[in-house]
Amino acid sequence: MKKKFAIVLVSLMMGGSVFAQQKKDKSEFKEFKPGYYQNSILKDIRNVDKKLDKKDNEKLFFMDQSGMNLPNKIKYYTKVWANPTLSQGNTGSCWCFSTTSMYESEVFRLTGKKVKFSEMFTVYNEYVRKAEGFVESRGKSLFDQGSEANAVTISFKNNGIVPESAFKGLINGRQFYTHEKMFSEMKSYLESVKKNNNWNKKAVICTIKSIMNHYMGVPPTKFKVDGKEYTPLTYLNDYCKLNMDDYVEISSVKSEKYWDQVEYKVPDNWWHSKEYYNVPLDVFMNILKNSIKDGYTMSIGGDVSEAGFLRTTNVALVPSFDIPSAYIDEDARVFRFLNGSTTDDHGMHLIGYYTDKQGKDWYLIKDSSSGSRNNDEAAPEFGYYFFSSDYIKLKMMGFTVHKDALKKYMKKFNK
Repeated sequence: MKKKFAIVLVSLMMGGSVFAQQKKDKSEFKEFKPGYYQNSILKDIRNVDKKLDKKDNEKLFFMDQSGMNLPNKIKYYTKVWANPTLSQGNTGSCWCFSTTSMYESEVFRLTGKKVKFSEMFTVYNEYVRKAEGFVESRGKSLFDQGSEANAVTISFKNNGIVPESAFKGLINGRQFYTHEKMFSEMKSYLESVKKNNNWNKKAVICTIKSIMNHYMGVPPTKFKVDGKEYTPLTYLNDYCKLNMDDYVEISSVKSEKYWDQVEYKVPDNWWHSKEYYNVPLDVFMNILKNSIKDGYTMSIGGDVSEAGFLRTTNVALVPSFDIPSAYIDEDARVFRFLNGSTTDDHGMHLIGYYTDKQGKDWYLIKDSSSGSRNNDEAAPEFGYYFFSSDYIKLKMMGFTVHKDALKKYMKKFNK
């Protein structure tokens, strides 16, 4: 009896020492204030006065990061080349903005050319693909604004890409993208197709394209770059030198088999892709860290709706009142994913790294959402986030990267 008590006591003391290694973080309730989305994007899109989307005096729960020494300055980070940040406006197209930005960085890495691709060309083609899936599944396939990073890879491979100058997808003098009305019309139309059992695929796609042509314009089939004419596919292959078979998806989800290609089971993986290379969490983090140090950027996605993710500091931390750093492991990660507290919110572009004086790794994140734009628009940090390695370890569910980053591990995967 005494021996058992002693073992329990030692266990408690050891557990306490682990908790003591991380300073106890504080929380606060902050009143919601309108930010870049309300004051800039909505003002342009709806031409309305500044109004709150949320109730007056609503208070939100956040980690208190005041007084902390945070590495939220770009000057600290070793960066890989990327285009300046660009707002996705009022669209659910983060998956496209983040991954398109990654492929622009890849063109620079491979050729030294600085290109700016059209996100809307890919968004247009992805809506067509979703509409085809809706018809083929007789309305069972999800038709929504969201998608995953590998949808961009598929679109590039099948449809090619065009420069932004050839197809911007902004009409009527708008400064910001908005697909609210366009998506509503397409969704209503497809619901009527399902209700009336009118599964004429050719007619459906023609109508979907007609709706998008009205709101976005007609995508080009030919264009000139440096005086030479290209199609979207010849531009991708001959000018940009991108081989879309060279890019892979990396995940770390304990509920799926490690060292195998698995399905990422979230709604935005609407076509149920089973091409995610699923690895243990330590390998996931090693691939990510070594990739950016070797000059490969990544399109990364996961949960950005957390108390430790502040839009005032643009820093993402895991507070101790969520889980202490020492306890962040693959069990904590999958537990949150399976119970729905880790959600597939947002895609971003990881472009840099920094190691602080305590040996903690941090990552520079290029972002297209309004949340990263609530600070000084003239500051270099406008449109960027700063992620602690703990936050990525617990809350980022996957990333897209060149397959060479996975080369040393490929022999471990099941055939």
